[in-house]
Amino acid sequence: MFEFIKDSKNRYKNLVDGEWVASKEDTYIDIYSPLDESLIGSIPAMTREEVDLAVHAAKAAQRKWKLTTIDERGEILYRAAEILLEQTEELATLMMREIAKDMKSSRSEVSRTADFIKFTADTAKNLSGESIPGDSFPGFKSNKISIVRREPLGVVLAISPFNYPINLAASKIAPGLMAGNSILLKPATQGSLCGLYLAKVFEAAGVPAGVLNTITGRGGEIGDYVTTHPEINFINFTGSTEVGARISKLTSMVPLLMELGGKDAAIVLEDADLELTANNIVAGGYSYSGQRCTAVKRILVMEPVANQLVEKIKEKIKKLKVGNPLTDGDVDIVPLINTKAADFVMELIEDAKSKGGKLIAGGNRQGNLIEPTLFDHVTTDMRLAWEEPFGPVLPIIRVKSKQEAIEIANSSVYGLQSAVFTQNINDAFYIADRLEVGTVQINNKTERGPDHFPFLGVKASGLGTQGIRYSIESMSRPKATVINLPDQT
Repeated sequence: MFEFIKDSKNRYKNLVDGEWVASKEDTYIDIYSPLDESLIGSIPAMTREEVDLAVHAAKAAQRKWKLTTIDERGEILYRAAEILLEQTEELATLMMREIAKDMKSSRSEVSRTADFIKFTADTAKNLSGESIPGDSFPGFKSNKISIVRREPLGVVLAISPFNYPINLAASKIAPGLMAGNSILLKPATQGSLCGLYLAKVFEAAGVPAGVLNTITGRGGEIGDYVTTHPEINFINFTGSTEVGARISKLTSMVPLLMELGGKDAAIVLEDADLELTANNIVAGGYSYSGQRCTAVKRILVMEPVANQLVEKIKEKIKKLKVGNPLTDGDVDIVPLINTKAADFVMELIEDAKSKGGKLIAGGNRQGNLIEPTLFDHVTTDMRLAWEEPFGPVLPIIRVKSKQEAIEIANSSVYGLQSAVFTQNINDAFYIADRLEVGTVQINNKTERGPDHFPFLGVKASGLGTQGIRYSIESMSRPKATVINLPDQT
């Protein structure tokens, strides 16, 4: 099924107007596995002219796509979910090799994505418009009725990240399609192979020519160009705050939906169940080596229980399996996505060491594989207290009061999520109400799902609200038709 998206030299093609096309200039970007540095494929380095063809195709196809019924769109999504599940092993293997995610997590991402796609179709089928009587507003009579429906926005530019190349691409594609938009998918360079496979899944499910197109290439050549393209009507981006801020500055009068960085804090009160807390912190902080925007990235713990919590976390860290999923099977700590990422994490570790942070576990590096690392007695003058590592390192900051914990948590430029661990519901809500984040988890690690919950960040963590229904609404707009009946008075 997937042999048509690449040639005999393992050079992948892009989906443009229903055809899988090679680079017209015969220029490609090589994709190497973070696991063994082997060449696993090459993607076209598209030119601006090639991008234009994809955008124009999306624009033309959307005019017909928006006229299809919700039921027709839903049936395509149901088929896409089925095909995705059928290809689980092939896609999971590719994901493991391309982004160094272990097979268990890769399979889980594929199955979760299939569930997401099906739920999206179900949700869109159950969304409805409204009728509004005119006489509910003072001074107007009942002869006016507004019929409100949701209209697609047009061409959606979907920019997905490396760490969830299937799930976070589908979370843009599926709601966008159900809203009646056409999609231009630009996957992260490392993650592009998975993104192109996903596009093939949707094409095989019956998405018409031009409704879903893909573009790959160098950011310096096509990045700014496509985000400012006059025929792009909406941008749905997941990635770094730095890139998100740049897109926001470049665009004008184009609505944005952005999931950006985070420095999610776990606040631990004196009455917390420390076993539960430690389990969640380790799972939330070290899963996929911390390469998740929603990962627990700092621990603000009340001084009286800090020693106990540190010991529990330390013991659980020892049980984490560190290695290469290609040779060691399902592991918890994998090599980071590239050398630049690993260098940055080590910078934060060395800074904490130099400023008096107490190294409890880890701190060593072999290639791009960094041991799960834990620091105690981290202070607010250390970079690790504020900067997002996107790696397997956690700082413990000891606090003396709830108010101090709240102040430190809110002093971050980020505002994605926080967690509060306590057995006192009043304290839980007291803190939750004062945290400047999109979501507060009570007695659980910070995390994205369930996917029909609202998911959002404030401050430098994002713009707009995701979650299946919210994403459909973000990628559509209300349109009112006013019926003026004869005046019966």
